[in-house]
Amino acid sequence: MAHPIYSDTFLDHFQNPRNVGELDHPAITVEASNPVCGDILKLSAEFENGVVTATRFKARGCTASIAAGSALTEWMYGKSPTELSAVRPATIEEAVGGLIPESKHVALLCVDAVKKLLAEVQC
Repeated sequence: MAHPIYSDTFLDHFQNPRNVGELDHPAITVEASNPVCGDILKLSAEFENGVVTATRFKARGCTASIAAGSALTEWMYGKSPTELSAVRPATIEEAVGGLIPESKHVALLCVDAVKKLLAEVQC
């Protein structure tokens, strides 16, 4: 049964986060932060044959940052840079099973991290 505020998917990503940690070089690692709330998301990805083959994240922040980071890494797997560029806050909200209004800032944090990652891929 879902918590009255959080979905089962959200709670699962928070309580059992996937892909936690960092990837070694030659993976690309970026960091995005929200200066208003202080949340920080470190995102790593490896690309092979034009698609993401491994992803990791580290989050320092609220419950939603951890859940969203976990959901983001699962969403990224197997996607090309073109597919990654389609990420929107709604993409993250859907992947994590919904966000309450007070937590929607984490979707923007995830989008910012992906944009930073893509800027490095295109170099």
